[in-house]
Amino acid sequence: MGIRRAAEFASLAGAMLMVSAGTAWAAATEATALPEDAVVGGYVPMQPTEGKGMPTPGAIGFQTQYSPIGEYGQWMHNWVLLPIIAAISLLVLFLLIWVMGRYRAKANPNPSRTSHNTVIEVIWTLLPVLVLLGIAVPSMRLLANQYETAPEGAFTVKVTGYQWYWGYTYPDYGGFEVISNMLPEDEALAAGEPTQLAVDKRMVVPAGVPIRIQTIGADVIHSFAIPSLWFKLDAVPGRLNEKVIFIKEPGVYYGQCMELCGARHAFMPIAVEALPMAEFEQWVLEQPGGTLGAETETELEVPTQQPESAIPGAAGAPRPDSALEEDVDAAEPATTEA
Repeated sequence: MGIRRAAEFASLAGAMLMVSAGTAWAAATEATALPEDAVVGGYVPMQPTEGKGMPTPGAIGFQTQYSPIGEYGQWMHNWVLLPIIAAISLLVLFLLIWVMGRYRAKANPNPSRTSHNTVIEVIWTLLPVLVLLGIAVPSMRLLANQYETAPEGAFTVKVTGYQWYWGYTYPDYGGFEVISNMLPEDEALAAGEPTQLAVDKRMVVPAGVPIRIQTIGADVIHSFAIPSLWFKLDAVPGRLNEKVIFIKEPGVYYGQCMELCGARHAFMPIAVEALPMAEFEQWVLEQPGGTLGAETETELEVPTQQPESAIPGAAGAPRPDSALEEDVDAAEPATTEA
């Protein structure tokens, strides 16, 4: 009887010990566990700045530009094209009002019989030519700058357009691909981002360095466009298009597909997040398969094989039969007569 009670007491004590250990383990796990919305690692998605890299209600004109080519294009629009357009419109309006008042029938009972005026004809021929030349020079420069070749050392992001989402591949950093889909409206609002522009995975790039963007379509023609970066490039199936983009400062910049590509064309937005280089490299290392730079390959020294030649005596030429026979005779041991 005493032995049975001792065994029961030992069993009860063991059970209580296991329960207390389990409770302690659960408490420790709960204390060290991360919340579900926490980001594992050092990368935390950047919060967008209101009015930066996105459309604003009631705005007129281009979005504020954050690339050198965009700043030049906006300068040309605001200080070259708009003044010329305004001047021509005011001139034409003045001439119309002046002609209607000066040459009305009441003021001219006897109309002029003048058929031409050499001075006026020269002016209205040369003046449009000069205006077009004034527009052409900065236009050619803007067009040429948009298609400059990427400098040596610029890293590449391959943008693939799917129906109806985007894929971003980083061939210089391990070749991993990030698939980007539009966030539902409630999730976008909860994250503090504009609706129909927010995505679950952004295209993350470094700021302040030239980036080679290559586009291709996986199914139909798409168009990769970010207005605040002055960037637009079609993604065509079977064809790889390429342009350089340079983002001056960190931030989140939004865009959309700008080529009608099917039923959900309006629901494949673009979100580009520009980070300082150190933070970008940290983000790369947190991606599955992400590496910093290409792995160096060990070069093996392989002996080169001389090509065969038909010229006797040349390197690689087959040896004549007489030379082969001499080698065979030299290799055979000499027989001694008994």
